[in-house]
Amino acid sequence: MKMKKQQGIVYGLDDVPKPFAKALGLGLQHVLTMFGATIAVPLILAPAMGMNAYQTGVLVAAAMLSAGVATLLQVNFGTRLPIVQGMSFAFLGPFFAIIAAVGGRGGDPATIMTYIAGAMILGAFVEMFIGFSGIIGGIQNILTPVVIGPVIALIGLALFGVGAPMAGQNWFLSGIVIILVFYFTLVLGRKKPTLSLFSILLSVLIAYIIAATLTITGVYVQGTPGFVDFSGVAAAELFRLRLVFPWGVPRFDIGFFLAVLAGYLASIIESYGDYHAVAVVAKAPELTGKQVSRGIGMEGIGCFLAGIFGGLANTSYTENIGLVGLTGVASRYVVNIGAVVLIFLGVFGKFGATVATIPTPIIGGLYTTLFGLIAAIGISTAAKADLSSMRNMMIIGFILFMGLSVPEYFKGLAAAGTPFAISGAPLLADIITTIGQTGMAVAAILGLILDNIIPGTPEERGIPRKKLTTAK
Repeated sequence: MKMKKQQGIVYGLDDVPKPFAKALGLGLQHVLTMFGATIAVPLILAPAMGMNAYQTGVLVAAAMLSAGVATLLQVNFGTRLPIVQGMSFAFLGPFFAIIAAVGGRGGDPATIMTYIAGAMILGAFVEMFIGFSGIIGGIQNILTPVVIGPVIALIGLALFGVGAPMAGQNWFLSGIVIILVFYFTLVLGRKKPTLSLFSILLSVLIAYIIAATLTITGVYVQGTPGFVDFSGVAAAELFRLRLVFPWGVPRFDIGFFLAVLAGYLASIIESYGDYHAVAVVAKAPELTGKQVSRGIGMEGIGCFLAGIFGGLANTSYTENIGLVGLTGVASRYVVNIGAVVLIFLGVFGKFGATVATIPTPIIGGLYTTLFGLIAAIGISTAAKADLSSMRNMMIIGFILFMGLSVPEYFKGLAAAGTPFAISGAPLLADIITTIGQTGMAVAAILGLILDNIIPGTPEERGIPRKKLTTAK
């Protein structure tokens, strides 16, 4: 243990902190670290689908259950590293496209979720194949920073039209969230790094307490933006009994499936980097190709189960890797405890119902901070390639522009009542429309084509020289 402490590790991969109360506390810390980002995804999607408080609570709970199960699979059968799984922002673009398509046909929230589940399940099989077949190394050579950077940037940029309108329903509450996120992350976080890990959670919690206080005192009344409606909490069951297919049997659409593939590709590349990062901070043996393959494959299984449980797609969480490095606690046992806590929260109905009472302006405040940051992360990812290269600048600029512009083209067709059509091939037209409405998918397809047919050196394209070791 002395050697581990000198290396910055307090508890190694196989260590079991004693007593159990300490291990539980360390596990809860992992839950708190990923909590803000994980609940943000369902809270962002729920209003777009028109979900009521009860349905939003079910979605939040299903997301937590899915994250817990996916984490157990990853830690024990995937990479076997202390890495937490949670809701992925990479899928928001495709999910919003599905919401627009199904909602435009008059589909209710439950119907929309069955199509999202179907697309996730089909995409999960692709992720499982990419993982368990061992071709992930080849994927990295095809999907370079030249492509993945703009795709990640579009996760944030695609939502520019709803950030300020949602926040503007009550600038007082959304302003509190925005100011606190910056304060906890960039001011206090410099002095106390732990606070930056909980910046989203603390900011939302403080704004929520203020909104609840103003509701209880009668300042905010029913119908006022910022009003906290507790009726859904009382109506929610203590424990959710319908855990499998809570929205109904999944429905499958080839266009929706192709759209979510962009999210899966972005998630795979992100996780690929996360596995290397957690292996370094946990002082684990050098990462092997088989570990990476198992990890991606298990993420696919986790996403498949998320579709079964009515949740949303999972990916590895960088925030929790930072926590491992900060605390020196790399114990798999601790992460397993955190996963069990997530599963409990997913089954405990009152929890999801309580989270669902967070007012829309507070979520709007999250939009403006989170998605601007994601766009910036995409730009920094693209910078791993040579940005002094005219080849790269033209490809990046073109696919980024088209990722924003093409969805507007299809939106204009729909608004004019003249949807995109191909004579004699309505299914193909629907597929193209779904992909065209998803900026990430447009950028990924165009980027993959251009980056792989236009000559460029590996260094120019940002392909790392380091190869994975081969597991024996």
